Amino acid sequence: MGYGAIYLVVKDFDKSVSFYEKVLDMKVSDVNGKRFAIFNFPGLKLCLMNGYYDRENPDQVVTKGEYCEVYDNLSGIADNINTRKVFINLGVEDLKAEYSRIKELEIATKMTDIRFINVFSPYWYFTFMDPDGNPIEITGNYAEEI
Repeated sequence: MGYGAIYLVVKDFDKSVSFYEKVLDMKVSDVNGKRFAIFNFPGLKLCLMNGYYDRENPDQVVTKGEYCEVYDNLSGIADNINTRKVFINLGVEDLKAEYSRIKELEIATKMTDIRFINVFSPYWYFTFMDPDGNPIEITGNYAEEI
């Protein structure tokens, strides 16, 4: 089995595309109209699905097979409360520099300080939320200040 992609169902497509372009420091790689955006870089394909597109553009949607509410009701999925059971983890070379860059962008909500955890293996990280409440954890090299 091969890796395809991880995609997030989002409420505000344009806001989410802009947010991830800034966080990932890259332009979106490809889009399917205002329905789907792909960020394609080595090791990760992160995609954004506009949760309202199909409902707002029914003339563009062709389906086969039985409708399955739990998977196919994208607007319902977008409207659900985010329980934060999935974290997006990104790695960088210089954690302190990335922390400063994200902070200066003023787009991250509920941003933590740089923190440390050691459970079987130690690492430094910080966490913040995207526009839909998906947690993003950034890990990387960090020289603790004395």
